[in-house]
Amino acid sequence: MKPVAMVAGEVSGDILGGHLLSALRPQLPDTLIHGIGGQNMATYGFVSNWPMEKLSVNGFFEVFAHFREIKGIRDALRDSLIAEKPGVFVGIDAPEFNLGLEVQLKKAGIPTVHFVGPSVWAWRKGRIKTIKKAVSRILVLFPFEVDIYEKAGIPVTHVGHPMVKGIPMQPDVAGARADLGLDPDKPVVAIMPGSRMSELKYNGDAFIGAARLLAQRDPAIQLVVPMAGERQQQAFAQKLAGAKMENVPLRVIQGQSHRVIEAADAVLVASGTATLEVALYKKPMVIGYRLMGATWEIAKRVVTPPVGLPNILAGEMIVPEFYQNDATPEALADAVWKQLHDASLRKELAERFTLMHESLLKDTAALSAQAVLDVMNGK
Repeated sequence: MKPVAMVAGEVSGDILGGHLLSALRPQLPDTLIHGIGGQNMATYGFVSNWPMEKLSVNGFFEVFAHFREIKGIRDALRDSLIAEKPGVFVGIDAPEFNLGLEVQLKKAGIPTVHFVGPSVWAWRKGRIKTIKKAVSRILVLFPFEVDIYEKAGIPVTHVGHPMVKGIPMQPDVAGARADLGLDPDKPVVAIMPGSRMSELKYNGDAFIGAARLLAQRDPAIQLVVPMAGERQQQAFAQKLAGAKMENVPLRVIQGQSHRVIEAADAVLVASGTATLEVALYKKPMVIGYRLMGATWEIAKRVVTPPVGLPNILAGEMIVPEFYQNDATPEALADAVWKQLHDASLRKELAERFTLMHESLLKDTAALSAQAVLDVMNGK
């Protein structure tokens, strides 16, 4: 059996890769599966030829600063795979890295699968032409994406999002608060500025400022910040140290982001996959995001609102989004305050998010693994 090659560029891609491999590995027990990935993929015998962290860079100018190293990795991987001729290459998200690589591999006769449709619906719509050159098949997480790719003549399979099955239809608020040591009778707001270091850098001040304003309005509010890892926690602690937060009841917790969301009454969250997690837990939310100024000047010319996944899936703006200069501490705090105290809005969002949850339920691992096998077998 020919080897299988894969590339995941960051933690979210490694999680998706782990789900895929959980169903693919039993069908290819002795096959070498290698490329670039993280610990979730390694659980299923995946061999990472380069550290995944080398690719975990976000933003136009941030990527540019690491361009030579990243390009060197991509060129070396391309050359080795063209020589090896794997049965299939699977690019897991990381479109800036994977799409260009997939174009070259497909041209060399290697079947290619891209797992997670790049956000052509919100960002650089012209990219779909590149996708058509790059992929033998694309696997998408959301049903609305199927029509986009079918219209472009790109083979597409809707596999669902793996996190959907892992989140309960009815959140256990009391249990989550007990696990986290939170007062069951006082309001809880989750503050989620992002998992990437660049997100903490640019979102951190505005999110911390919003938390401070909320605490001033209601000293009983319990503010909880889940951090993805130790590096992120240290970076956030540095932000807090300069923000005069000594008298603000804010707790920073490493990991446990799902439990924190489950415990919350409302969530202030950075745009991205976390917004879908919040929706699946049926929580009111406010979406905010900031970028390096020069990156934003480019992004604002090509981004088409809405950008938040809950709003895209709903087909309308059901939760507020604030970007760049609009994402001020005051605007974010005002919007979170409304989410906390508007009872009719909270009820409507819970109903909409429940329907959304039901519509997204799929056996993602089995569907994505079968799609990859089909491409390997020329189907």
